[in-house]
Amino acid sequence: MLHDTYASWADTSSRRSLINVDPSTLKPNAVVAQDGSGGFNTIMEAVNTAPKRSAEPFIILIKAGIYKEYVTIPRGIENVVFLGEGPTKTKITGNKNFVDGTATFHSATVAVNGDGFMAKGIGFENTAGPEKHQAVALRVSADMSIFHDCMMEGYQDTLYTHSYRQFYRQCTISGTIDFIFGNAAAVFQDCKVIVRKPLSYQSAMITAQGRKDQHSVGGLVFDGCTITADPEFMDENPMPKSFLGRPWKEFSRTVVMQSFIDKNIDPEGWGPWVGTFAQDTCYYAEFNNKGPGADPSQRVKWKGVRQISQQEAAAFAPGTFIQGDTWIKTSNVPYDAGLMKA
Repeated sequence: MLHDTYASWADTSSRRSLINVDPSTLKPNAVVAQDGSGGFNTIMEAVNTAPKRSAEPFIILIKAGIYKEYVTIPRGIENVVFLGEGPTKTKITGNKNFVDGTATFHSATVAVNGDGFMAKGIGFENTAGPEKHQAVALRVSADMSIFHDCMMEGYQDTLYTHSYRQFYRQCTISGTIDFIFGNAAAVFQDCKVIVRKPLSYQSAMITAQGRKDQHSVGGLVFDGCTITADPEFMDENPMPKSFLGRPWKEFSRTVVMQSFIDKNIDPEGWGPWVGTFAQDTCYYAEFNNKGPGADPSQRVKWKGVRQISQQEAAAFAPGTFIQGDTWIKTSNVPYDAGLMKA
């Protein structure tokens, strides 16, 4: 089940904040290396040594390598930090998927349940392929989660922003259908969103936000991002249709602002779920976007689709929308509390 309301957010001062983390000066608590040069050969072995409910960061340095394992950060294991050597060098990969019998929620290569998680320089991958349908690379069900310079690669349902507050900076997310989905309150700044070639009978859908209650805090926000396609997809003639998103739940909410939208995005912008479901109740907003796919004049005429003002857009900046000053600011990750400079 998705979390629709988070009453504890009302008092952010009572939430445990991340300790000041500067990766270049940190001494890791655990080192993972496939060549035996670290204390651990697998990531999960290192995670299992992390203390419960610690206010101090538990830093796991993961050296370059392709780690074929399934990793879970359990609830109660808090403030874990994954430091990789770059998202194409340190990669965690799996292939669990719906077609082969694994439910979407449990298909994640990496599942984060412990609050205060942070990852830098890590690749998260699900290689199941488009014909295997739902196959999650990364599921995040933890409050105050931060991802910097990471890569999430998959096809359908790549990144499951399941619940709570999440922040993504300078990350690359790729997929085919609903590949950024869930009901977290998640902000993406200066990220690259890449549509991959779907199956021949499919249209590509980037987001499927899952807000079920109009008063809940969930939403996907993209500020200063690049929305494009991989060359294989872009060179197709005719190019398969792709859309910014579709309404998974009745009050689906997605905001795209100050971003570059490439030609692969259909002029209508947003696609249907089933029939006219949620087209009047969703909140799909755009502000000050540019690029060949950004023309607002041809967007679908749903009641829920709109262009918004700078003042309205500011409410979705991370300082306000996810109270980022209380937990992102101390992480030393690049962070704009307000709207990014266009």
